[in-house]
Amino acid sequence: MLKSKKAVVTGSTSGIGLAIARQLARNGADIVINGFGDADEIERTRAAIEAEFGVRAVYLNADLTRGDDTRRFIEEAVKALGGIDILVNNAGIQHTALIEDFPVDRWDAIIALNLSAVFHGTAAALPHMKKQRWGRIINIASAHGQVASEQKSAYVAAKHGVMGLTKVTALETAGQGVTCNAICPGWVRTALVERQIEALAQKNGSDIETAARELLAEKQPSLEFVTPDQLGQAAVFLCSDAASQMTGAHITMDGGWTAR
Repeated sequence: MLKSKKAVVTGSTSGIGLAIARQLARNGADIVINGFGDADEIERTRAAIEAEFGVRAVYLNADLTRGDDTRRFIEEAVKALGGIDILVNNAGIQHTALIEDFPVDRWDAIIALNLSAVFHGTAAALPHMKKQRWGRIINIASAHGQVASEQKSAYVAAKHGVMGLTKVTALETAGQGVTCNAICPGWVRTALVERQIEALAQKNGSDIETAARELLAEKQPSLEFVTPDQLGQAAVFLCSDAASQMTGAHITMDGGWTAR
């Protein structure tokens, strides 16, 4: 379905981003993966995508907390793949603290990566997409782009900002063959969430699986984690012809979290 398409997925050396990159590659897209981690493991991941799906996979890193580096990264990806058709803005970090205790450097880093990098990446990719009159921008937001939780001021602010930026991008590209949508996951058992489970287990003196169930019960009525592969399949849908008139929208995959 996506044969000959060129896709860039930020924060894709593990977790949700890697699952999305793999699903896009499974459907024929050449891929740029991006993120931090062990160099040998990243190379194994990159090579495995090429071997399994018969596409081209390239690894490029950048400091996405810096706007100029983010824009340079997109241009390097365009050169590496010979274009850009799909941009998935997925990279993100988290920190929890009360507003009055929230470290300023953590606030700045979360806003820079979770929100500003989406802006800079989108701004760099759009001229290429508009010129070819085809493009798909997919922003990985969150249930926290719709509702709030205590002690997550920076993350919630950033994800609400991503939702607004998604809508503005959709309006500015309407009728030009480019769409921009958001995917809003609830709890996904990534390394980031695993750390929250471990903290909850330590706080309550419980084991990890009990803490995981407690975490789900607090927010997610399905009592099941969303899987990275489900999010990858949603991204593939947003790149399909079926979604060509879907723009400025969000797909919520949160087990009923925001239905309350």
